[in-house]
Amino acid sequence: MTTTFPDVTISTDRLVLRPFEEEDVTALAEMMNDEQVTAWTPVPHPYTRADAHAWATDRSHAERTEGRGIVFAVSEFLTHRLVGTVHLRDTDWRTRTTEIRYVTAPWARGEGYASESVLAVARWLFREQQFERLEMRTAADNTAAQQVAQKIGCISEGVLRNAWTVRAQAADGTWTDTRTDLIVWSLVPEDLDDEDADAFDEVYGAYDTYDSHEARLSRTDRPAHAPQPAHAAHGPAPQPVHAAGADRNRPVTR
Repeated sequence: MTTTFPDVTISTDRLVLRPFEEEDVTALAEMMNDEQVTAWTPVPHPYTRADAHAWATDRSHAERTEGRGIVFAVSEFLTHRLVGTVHLRDTDWRTRTTEIRYVTAPWARGEGYASESVLAVARWLFREQQFERLEMRTAADNTAAQQVAQKIGCISEGVLRNAWTVRAQAADGTWTDTRTDLIVWSLVPEDLDDEDADAFDEVYGAYDTYDSHEARLSRTDRPAHAPQPAHAAHGPAPQPVHAAGADRNRPVTR
């Protein structure tokens, strides 16, 4: 029985989901020090360059090679700019189930990138890896993450009471932990046959391009860097820094 995911790259119309590289360290550190990421995730704060380097060059790859799951760096196809990360973890190879967690960079929120990348991984997981269940957990007050879960067709299964901690920032800038409930969501293969998934295809295209890591194009073979428009913050509601808890050394979120 296979107990590791293949080393792959997944492509969508706008995004490339690939293994992390050393060149991602600066952008990763910047993304993980965003206030929304600090609030919703358990990663170290401040998230240092050393933390980012360890994740991009070692720990993220060990998730796959040691059979726990797989980590994707999500980047824009045209600009190569780091959009976020998607992480499959707590993988059960016997039951073919796993949990998904993700982070979206501040500048990339409101563009539909979170839904696009998570759905791309879900389709690859079900169609190519023959998995039977994908689970997502969101903090009770993280409405943006809940909207993403709904958008890709997840079903809400219930609440884990008092099961997680988030951070709240005081007036003096310090952060303190506070307890929260978790909402459990799931996606199974037949959910992707629903009308919602078909409608999503019309907007973002199909997710059926999978390449081995060895065969994928190098960055120098891809289109040249294009100017990137600025992105403003999207109001006071929690932003899609997204899904689920992790240990404090892993840049993944609820």
